[in-house]
Amino acid sequence: MSAFPKYDHYKDSGIEWLGDIPEGWEMKRSKRVFSQRKELARPGDEQLSATQAYGVIPQSVYESKVRRKIVRISLHLEKRKHVELDDFVISMRSFQGGLERAWSTGCIRSSYTILKPEVQIAPGYFTHFFKCPQYIRALQSTGNFIRDGQDLNYDNFIAVDLPYPPIEEQTRIGTFLDRKTAEIDALIAKKQRQIELLDEQKAILINRAVTRGLSAVASAKEGLNPKAKLKPSGIEWIGEIPEHWTVKRLRYLCTLGTGERDTKNSVARGEFPFFVRSQTPERINSFGFDCEAVLTAGDGAGVGKVFHHFVGRFDAHQRVYVMRDFVDVLGRYFFLFLRENFHRVALTGEAKSTVDSLRRPMLADFQVPFPSEEEQRAIIDHCDEISRQIAELHRITTTEIKSLKTLRSTLIAHAVTGRIKV
Repeated sequence: MSAFPKYDHYKDSGIEWLGDIPEGWEMKRSKRVFSQRKELARPGDEQLSATQAYGVIPQSVYESKVRRKIVRISLHLEKRKHVELDDFVISMRSFQGGLERAWSTGCIRSSYTILKPEVQIAPGYFTHFFKCPQYIRALQSTGNFIRDGQDLNYDNFIAVDLPYPPIEEQTRIGTFLDRKTAEIDALIAKKQRQIELLDEQKAILINRAVTRGLSAVASAKEGLNPKAKLKPSGIEWIGEIPEHWTVKRLRYLCTLGTGERDTKNSVARGEFPFFVRSQTPERINSFGFDCEAVLTAGDGAGVGKVFHHFVGRFDAHQRVYVMRDFVDVLGRYFFLFLRENFHRVALTGEAKSTVDSLRRPMLADFQVPFPSEEEQRAIIDHCDEISRQIAELHRITTTEIKSLKTLRSTLIAHAVTGRIKV
């Protein structure tokens, strides 16, 4: 924060976590700045949602942002509280911290604590101050919330005093942080989009390799026509494949079975991987398989999306398909093709109605094109190199996002506590 000047004079705030504050600032008891609003909802109040990402906003607006319906709270007015524009709502558990600004008048669940200003404030200043990590930790120190599972309440809030800069300075700090955090958020969004594009690029490049071969990959890179002659694959969504490739149904390429375990059989820090229906395996102290295998979810949200390739001892859930004892195809090649393409069958067309439960015939009849073993190995090496390169770019971009988030948090903390003058 060396790019910003400091105030000319500071004084002791009397608060250990806050330290010195600019000489012209005051310290106030929280209850002198915000009282607790207990007014019941008024007829016609719009239902609000308290969110960490957007503050307290109309539920209809939140639904449009997250693109899903939210369960409506009771229509009984005595079970809701009235909220005014620029009130603050204690909306999250204490171990997450934070108070959210109301961007609209309306009503909210009665379990929330509503704070209404008792003195003149610039809402923008306190919008950012309440996100300051030091302040959140101070709130957390007022009780054993994580242990007891309690919500932060008004008694906790008033136990922590607040800095109160002159109102024009509150306004200036709030406006400055609005602008700067918006700029940082835009950069973060751009970086996050870069990660999405990297993942899309990885999928395109790997899929090209496992459906067209390396000659097509090289030709595409050079801007030339594919060197290998093509033939119809007999698979509508693939179209043509290299002339020397073979197409077989999955049932002829491997043994297809399922695991026998249930979720309750998992053991924390168990000796062996336990493949369930999610992308993250659990652990278990027994093994039902000792081989090379490709695994995929047999029901639930992971159908067509969750795939694993593993060599060694492991166990599997009874609704996880286990493919092993590969014939004509290498396990890794089989995994790459299945991961990139099975969703075309499982998640589209007629299969949509049964996507929550993957039928064995659908999997057994899935058609897989493949070249010779030598070419499969070359394709595997090519795809692994693509994955390595994309992973490195992913790591760099993720580190940049983390740095931007740290900058954002530090900038807020320094501005709202008077460490820098804006």
